[in-house]
Amino acid sequence: MDLARLPGLTSLPALDHPELLAPSVAEALRGWPSAAGVAVVEIDPDLADTAAMSEAYDVPMAAGANCVLVAGKREGEERIAACLVRADTRADVNHTVKRLLDVRKPSFMPMDRAVGESGMEYGGITPVGLPGGWRLLVDARVPEIDVAVIGSGVRRSKLLVPGPAFLDLPGAEVVDGLAG
Repeated sequence: MDLARLPGLTSLPALDHPELLAPSVAEALRGWPSAAGVAVVEIDPDLADTAAMSEAYDVPMAAGANCVLVAGKREGEERIAACLVRADTRADVNHTVKRLLDVRKPSFMPMDRAVGESGMEYGGITPVGLPGGWRLLVDARVPEIDVAVIGSGVRRSKLLVPGPAFLDLPGAEVVDGLAG
């Protein structure tokens, strides 16, 4: 598989640059069959926000993907999901995610908890290397992206991932209408 690339960004093989990744991301990449095609690009950490990064590096929002963490409870049991959606859309938490998690009131995980439990930096949370037991919901439009720009677990870099590779992530569930 060829290394994912985007114009204007210097792509490096992610497997060869663990220093640009959160430890859990580097470990997960080593066991991911699609990792050979995944690149990492170093960015200004002040530009980790998707909109700022897209503007500064001339990357279309439709090429980005955001990973948001959602939690809710049902009968005292907490249910957590990572939702991967295109950056030019928003996860439908109040309907689709609520139904899929079968919870009364889903909400975005608070930043301090998301950072602490994922082991990743805010602005760099990614579906690669999340804790076991969390569901991974992938909007059906994400695998259609030629090269998706996603978090790397840290603010100073991003991963470039061929869209279809998300289907190979452990536990990935493709969901039509996850985002609107």
